[in-house]
Amino acid sequence: MAGKKGKGEAKPGRMSWLDDKSTPQIHAYTERLGTFLEAMADGQVDKKELKDQEERLIALLKKVEPELSDDLHEEVTKLLCELTAYNIMHTVHDLANARPKTKFRG
Repeated sequence: MAGKKGKGEAKPGRMSWLDDKSTPQIHAYTERLGTFLEAMADGQVDKKELKDQEERLIALLKKVEPELSDDLHEEVTKLLCELTAYNIMHTVHDLANARPKTKFRG
């Protein structure tokens, strides 16, 4: 139908989780979070920064979870697990590519 967004497309005014090429945008959005930028500014994450992030996560989980139907809860749970795996893999990939390609021989 003309004028209607298809499944998986963002509504007007809503940030889409994917770009036009279906590339996940969550990582890019994360890099714009003020709390994330502050925590990462010195290249280290201390216990307080980690605890603060955990508290923000718990608050959002408690807010959103009761709003989900059982079927949607199952899908969002899978999404969160896949997102976590993707973020870990993305980080490991970036760290591996940031390493020097040659070994120092003294």
